[in-house]
Amino acid sequence: MAFGRVFVLLLAIAAFASTATSATKFIVGDDSGWTVGFDYQAWAKGKVFHVGDKLVFQYPVGAHNVFKVNGTAFQNCQKPPLREALTTGNDVIVLATPGRKWYICGVRNHCNYGQKLVITVLPQA
Repeated sequence: MAFGRVFVLLLAIAAFASTATSATKFIVGDDSGWTVGFDYQAWAKGKVFHVGDKLVFQYPVGAHNVFKVNGTAFQNCQKPPLREALTTGNDVIVLATPGRKWYICGVRNHCNYGQKLVITVLPQA
């Protein structure tokens, strides 16, 4: 009887551990990275994003940046203050909450030329 309880407890711990470590890292744009002239909506289509997953924006430093914006700023390509920009060229964003998330490049007119991404984040799997 005690063995059965221990076995069930170990299964529960293993199940929790596998869901806690199952976060996915998404390289935005895959091999193309974060750049102008790429269809990020097509890239995101079919992907499932969950709380805990990571988005990685890769680009040459100085060529681009990343802003997290709201839906209105996304539609109008409105840049927040420059101090809010991510600029490392290997920017990692952990998806912390469910809901819609919007990202744009704030360099010149890159957003107007399609360098923007919108995704829907689901609760943790």
